[in-house]
Amino acid sequence: MQFTDEGYIINARKHGERALIVTVLTRNNGKVCGYVKSGISKKNTGTYQLGNLIKIDAWSRVDDNMLLLKAELITPHAVNFLTDAKKLQALSSFCALCNTCLPELQPLENFYQKAQNFINLINEENWLTYYCSFEFYLLDFLGIGVDLSECAATGTRENLAFVSPKSAKAVCYEAGLPYQDRLFKYPHFVVEPNRIPTTEEINDLLKMTEFFLKKNFFTIHNLKFPDVRDSLAEIISI
Repeated sequence: MQFTDEGYIINARKHGERALIVTVLTRNNGKVCGYVKSGISKKNTGTYQLGNLIKIDAWSRVDDNMLLLKAELITPHAVNFLTDAKKLQALSSFCALCNTCLPELQPLENFYQKAQNFINLINEENWLTYYCSFEFYLLDFLGIGVDLSECAATGTRENLAFVSPKSAKAVCYEAGLPYQDRLFKYPHFVVEPNRIPTTEEINDLLKMTEFFLKKNFFTIHNLKFPDVRDSLAEIISI
């Protein structure tokens, strides 16, 4: 196996004295994990940081072996996160969820675009909207998407105000009002591209995506929900 691609670093861990095991969310090959022989060196200081865009040459002599990677830094996006606690927490959460949830070496279709939007637009005022869009799309990618199109109780498309934790479907205001304490708030900014959400709306969306991720993916696959994602809502509310 041999290929060249580009993508964002979502994990890098030390292996031995100088080597790294690096995981990259790539444009064409999905999640790629490989061995970098001299990843820890003066020359590579700053290269293997979360969020950085790199070009990789990947190869293995036998398909079942771990890939060997040679990387070249394209854009050092990490610098846009390191001085802001909220942005750094969001990046850490993004990387942890991608690293845990995504399969290796499978095309991810629109997923890469969501990653680009979040990382490339991190200096925009509404950067959190792009993070939320990533998590909402992650639900859909994992097959646990939320249906926001019409009310689960009445079929109406008007006055949608809530989301049911049981059905993962929208509920209109009239049908949901008596049960509002048990429902999630409807994330209007997800379906209205030009709407800038409030901090409260961001937190409501993150509560909903966290619930469905835990219930329908992490629990089912006996995986631990990332600690960095658990504390994200608290950090961004400060």
